[in-house]
Amino acid sequence: MRRWGALGLCLLGTGAARASTPEGGPGGSDAPLQPEARPPFKGVPAVVSVAPGLLLHGLGSLTAGDTALAGRLFLLQGSGLGLLAAGVIPIALTGASQHVIGPLYGLAIAGTGVFSVSMLSNLYAAVSPAFDPGVPALRLPRLELEAGYQHITDPSFSYRHFASLGARARLDRVRLDAGVRWAPGVDNVRVGAGAAYRLLGAPEGARLGAEGSALDVEAAVVVHRFPQEAFTLGGGEVFLRGRYDLARLGARLAGSFAEMGGGLAIQRYAYPDFLDDRLSQQLLFTFGFGVYLGRGGPFRGEALLYYDHRKDDFAGGIRGGAGVPGFLGLRARALLVGPWGASVEAQAGSALVGRVALFYAWGGDS
Repeated sequence: MRRWGALGLCLLGTGAARASTPEGGPGGSDAPLQPEARPPFKGVPAVVSVAPGLLLHGLGSLTAGDTALAGRLFLLQGSGLGLLAAGVIPIALTGASQHVIGPLYGLAIAGTGVFSVSMLSNLYAAVSPAFDPGVPALRLPRLELEAGYQHITDPSFSYRHFASLGARARLDRVRLDAGVRWAPGVDNVRVGAGAAYRLLGAPEGARLGAEGSALDVEAAVVVHRFPQEAFTLGGGEVFLRGRYDLARLGARLAGSFAEMGGGLAIQRYAYPDFLDDRLSQQLLFTFGFGVYLGRGGPFRGEALLYYDHRKDDFAGGIRGGAGVPGFLGLRARALLVGPWGASVEAQAGSALVGRVALFYAWGGDS
């Protein structure tokens, strides 16, 4: 399913050459991104972007006189609806046949992601002229260490309080990650480790021209032990994740970005008291809309509103949805004082999850 992540990233750039035609970013030279002049804020386009702009995503920009951005948002919306229809209609006609459900389901989620990005871009473009946009950090830290607290409200399990530890290292185009979540007293523990390689875009440790667009291939292993429930979940996964700086579409979207990715996980549920351990596959998919925080001062970071299709994390899948959807999340992280920073995250699926953490960073800007 990795191709769906790449497909979504490509759609974000369809027909969207920057107005100032920069050469930087993935696949280009090292010239910095040259933003357009900031447009003035107008109240009428902001109102139109909500009603009827939530139905026609380019109306706000069109009302403001930005016909180029309006056309690109209309194109994104139409592409998202087209992908959604291309996935859902064959699923209905085949009765959700197991022979085709995987790629078609991925296509439908990709369409939902592109449609959602166009909708949130429409709203952001209407209000962004009222403030100075954030910019991505030129250099991300070589090493980060994090410690935090996580709380879970889950009707299916009794555990609530978790301690969290994490580490991230960046070596040119390679990123290494490790983390653990542990519930004292009940010994419910989840351990994960992974690596990523940057296929397109400048390395995170040396972003050139404040350009955040990139494409990464990722791999990870996860083990989650449930001692009270007497089983252990373990598995490996591969993932393709893309980020696209939406300033490429127009000046009104400066400071925002979109993320999309897809992959596949192979998992095993081990039951000590039984011999019939289960091996399963899971489609992985995520998409989101984010903004950069800060403009080069001591405060620097980013925030992301996202959807994650996986069901094996603490939040689980939203109950009552067709095909058992994943969960919604919001996360933000930023440097606060010197090398010290904070991150927060909230997720809503079959369970509600909240996490706060402090991190210490060596090198970089955020």
